[in-house]
Amino acid sequence: MEGFVDFTNRCQGRDQLFRATQYTCMLLSYLIENKADKKKLVMKLKQLESSMSSGRKMFRLGNVVHALVAARRSAELPEAVPRLCLTASHLSRALYFVCDAVLWLRSVGLQPRIDRPKWHHWATKCYYCSLLLNLARDWYEISWRLEQAVLEEKTKENCFWQEHSEELNGVKSDGLHSFLCQLFQILKRNPPLLLDLVKNLCDLSGPLDTLGIYKTNPGVIGFCGLLSSLVGIFTLASPHLKLKQ
Repeated sequence: MEGFVDFTNRCQGRDQLFRATQYTCMLLSYLIENKADKKKLVMKLKQLESSMSSGRKMFRLGNVVHALVAARRSAELPEAVPRLCLTASHLSRALYFVCDAVLWLRSVGLQPRIDRPKWHHWATKCYYCSLLLNLARDWYEISWRLEQAVLEEKTKENCFWQEHSEELNGVKSDGLHSFLCQLFQILKRNPPLLLDLVKNLCDLSGPLDTLGIYKTNPGVIGFCGLLSSLVGIFTLASPHLKLKQ
């Protein structure tokens, strides 16, 4: 089992490269599709985008087991909120990979009678749920660090209240500014959390559009997908920058 998981981990790097190429093609084709002299290039970009999407499905065939193993590991986390969010996220992602595998069977002609729109809708919903759970975990990590920062500030206030009372009152009066400054400092000091948050927010663009929650265009989806893929490649190349799952 461990050897199989190691194999799927290596395949994730190839999947991210294919994904980056796919969304780059989507973004470029959107940017030049209205130019009359670029029609052939747009067609080639869309064909390459489709090929990258199909290739990624082949790499993801073993990811169901990988997601289930990750869910088992996250179920052993000591903290309740990360344990619940990550376990449910991995299980949702496993269901997404199952739906994706079914769609792959239809695309290669092994199961032509499969209802593609229905399975695609289910796959998107599972992926969307997984992203929301990941974002809930990110917010938990941020709020915990915000609470720690507030406690540190209160400690400093108690120690130096008489000397800095006027200055502290001035800071308190601008609660939103103080919150944003603290949030900026927390994300700056925690690159893995920042990268995970950016990746999850970027990944939301596709499901939001497909499910009709927030309609956008292929340019936005392509840009967000490319940025998310680059973050994924970066964290694979530098594992210490990947938020612990």
